[in-house]
Amino acid sequence: MNTTKSVSLATGTATIALMGQPNVGKSTIFNMLTGLNQHVGNWPGKTVERRTGTFEHDGVHVEIIDLPGTYCLTAASPEERVARDYIIQSRPDVVLVILNAAALERNLYLVTELLALPAPIVIGLNMLDVAREQGFDVEPAVLSAAIGVPVIAMTASRGEGVRELIDVALDVVRNGPAQTPSRPEIRPDHREVMEEMVGLVTPHVPAGYPSDWIALKLLEGDEEITDMMRAALPEEVRIQVDALLRQHEDALIAVASGRYEWIRRMTRAALKRPRAGHVTLTLRLDRVATHPFGGLVMLAAVLALIFGLTYSIGAPLQEWLAERVVGALATWAAGALASAPAWISGLEVDGILGGVGTVLTFVPILVIFFACMGFLEDVGYMARAAYVMDRFMHALGLHGKSFMPLFLGFGCNVPAIMGARVIESPRGRLLTIMLAPLVPCTARLAVVAVLAPAFFPQHATLVTWLLTGLPLVVLAVSGALVSRIAMRPDDAAFIMEMPLYHLPNARTIGLLVWERTVAFLKKAATVILVVSAVVWLLATLPHGAIESSYLAAVGRFLSPVGALMGLDWKPLVALLASFVAKENSVATLGVLYGVGEEAGALAGALQANMSVASGLAFLVAEMLFIPCVSTVAVVRQETGSWRWALLNVAALTLLAIGGGAIAYRLALLFL
Repeated sequence: MNTTKSVSLATGTATIALMGQPNVGKSTIFNMLTGLNQHVGNWPGKTVERRTGTFEHDGVHVEIIDLPGTYCLTAASPEERVARDYIIQSRPDVVLVILNAAALERNLYLVTELLALPAPIVIGLNMLDVAREQGFDVEPAVLSAAIGVPVIAMTASRGEGVRELIDVALDVVRNGPAQTPSRPEIRPDHREVMEEMVGLVTPHVPAGYPSDWIALKLLEGDEEITDMMRAALPEEVRIQVDALLRQHEDALIAVASGRYEWIRRMTRAALKRPRAGHVTLTLRLDRVATHPFGGLVMLAAVLALIFGLTYSIGAPLQEWLAERVVGALATWAAGALASAPAWISGLEVDGILGGVGTVLTFVPILVIFFACMGFLEDVGYMARAAYVMDRFMHALGLHGKSFMPLFLGFGCNVPAIMGARVIESPRGRLLTIMLAPLVPCTARLAVVAVLAPAFFPQHATLVTWLLTGLPLVVLAVSGALVSRIAMRPDDAAFIMEMPLYHLPNARTIGLLVWERTVAFLKKAATVILVVSAVVWLLATLPHGAIESSYLAAVGRFLSPVGALMGLDWKPLVALLASFVAKENSVATLGVLYGVGEEAGALAGALQANMSVASGLAFLVAEMLFIPCVSTVAVVRQETGSWRWALLNVAALTLLAIGGGAIAYRLALLFL
């Protein structure tokens, strides 16, 4: 029995690592076990997401680490390196490997690699209901006997088998593995080579690494392990290892062949495949969902439904929140601070509550949007959407997976930029991050909805649609130019697993909505609170009048730029104020023109002070300008560099000025 495991449980704690390939239901299990007792962050030095959680099980405090979904452990991606490094270096008490029963043979490849690492494993055979619908019949007991590790039958979407999985995992922690697992071996014609490699490297393997696993990785050509061992081996041994690798360049095939032969032996009696000609629900749906034309029609219908639900339900909630909660809070705060100095009352009510309250009113729209996205993701449709959009994305120098982060931008650019983490290619991820701020978010759409009728009362709907499409056209052109001139994309084929359709899990969707909403509030509201206060102070100091404020001085300094778009300093200041939150531009215009935020009065003031051409230029600049300070902060966070964040700000500023100037000149000619 492994005494280190006994000591761990003697303290009433256990550490479990959760592993699996993508789309095996791993997140459902993690969310079911941890609920809200989880933390999402990044692994040290990585952009890969780290999810940890805790729960109590029969008096044992369990910490569970949800390792990134990965198909294998070859260190070809940051996710693979994170997963294997954690198991080797942190030594969890047990590794729970979740397998998709409907794709058992492919999923078992990850098991072949985990069996060589120094941590006991327990297999959760999930999605058995989906497997049966697909025509597969899997015998968990037979598979367990063949591999020599516990295999627990599960249908996590209904909560079946989850408790049994943890029971068995903690039993392994207490008592150690019941038997020695059956491990795959290299192909027979290379076993002597393997033994020779083990003999050469064993005396020099860094602490914690299994020598036979190191030998396998050298034969596979794993770059990270090869570099590590080149530094660790004495020169004479390194020469021998290099010579052995040159003599057996086909060793990679021998390693993989041994693993696939092991998989065939393990599943020979445990897996019954569907009969020939069996047509599943997934195949029937995918005839439409992945069709080159039908798939686009279906995607358009899905997007229309999402936006319809989002705005038909979210807009009334947003209005109610603005009037009954934010408005009531502002009224209460103004009354409570009536006897306080005017600057304190103004800072609290107009500065802080104005900024944070604006963010709060958009929460209903974001919650509904995130819920719709979570449903589609959990049911298995999102991969199809990325697939049918791949051709269009490729024209922009992007990957099909870029579609989903960019689509998130219609709700808010902050989660859109964070969503670029799903893109494996560093160049593709960076280009997606840089283009995401051009997607018109709900805040920009709200500004257009308010201001377009002021300048174009007879054609407001048409102008709104054109202005909504403008940044998308700019995004497409910019992506195509940048990818061909400055940031050539990786020439990688679009290979993406199509998960099987299955019933969504309400708990998983609810937690996803919670995580994304909380992340939005934390990253947006805190920054906006500070910047709103700063903007209010700049608009008030030094004498309490906007006309003589520091903000007005900045606007007048920039008036030559405004002249290019036919704008005086007041619309420029409103444009600058939108850097805090887009909605601030409407409020700022109302304040600067002395009409507050009353829609009718503002429209009259704008028509009296700005021409139609100037109004169009302002709206174009508003749609292309920097979304908000939160977006800039997240660009800095996700790229790890202020250089890219500031470059993004500069590019968007130039696009806004250039677009506004062109719109102004064209409007003078044709309007």
